[in-house]
Amino acid sequence: MDLKNNNVTIAGKIVAGFTFENEVCGEKFYMTDVLVYRNSGTYNLIPFMVSERFIDVGKDYRDCYILANGQFRSYNRHDGDKSKLVLYVFARDVSISEDDCEEYELNTVSLKGYICKEPKYRKTPLGREITDLLLAVNRPYGKSDYIPCICWGRNARYVSNLETGTCLKVSGRIQSREYEKKLADGTKDVRTTYEVSVSKIEVVEGEE
Repeated sequence: MDLKNNNVTIAGKIVAGFTFENEVCGEKFYMTDVLVYRNSGTYNLIPFMVSERFIDVGKDYRDCYILANGQFRSYNRHDGDKSKLVLYVFARDVSISEDDCEEYELNTVSLKGYICKEPKYRKTPLGREITDLLLAVNRPYGKSDYIPCICWGRNARYVSNLETGTCLKVSGRIQSREYEKKLADGTKDVRTTYEVSVSKIEVVEGEE
């Protein structure tokens, strides 16, 4: 697998059983959730896909620790006339331990992709500067992953002026974030979104 454009390393605690997701050329893939702590003491809950060839999906690994390398991927899930962007870590290599140790608190991601929507700059009520990006990250066989990214402070100001089609290298961590969506009947639904919190960004010149 080509990881040059999209490389993720995460480590954390498996907190759910494995559920079947899909099958490709006779190889079955399963989903679970991995809890990865932040430095602040809070945590990210990251959807995680793994092949049955890497792990015994019939075994209960809840509360075990997993170290994995792979890619941050996306696909569109269709429900009637609605479409939802689903994001997850696709495992390329995994190791599991029942011991709790500091090395199982990793969360790094590096991407090379193209801005595919106009960046959206805003300020929070506390005055913090934020820019939302959507990167199209190419992978083999003509496929692409569409990865939401969030930039802060000076990085937010910098990328807010970049044009659609600009090629970027970004690095940071995967984060999960809850938000409230107001429904048609006036009620609110708590949902979870996943994105890359960007700590470093670089424009790649000469690639469009």
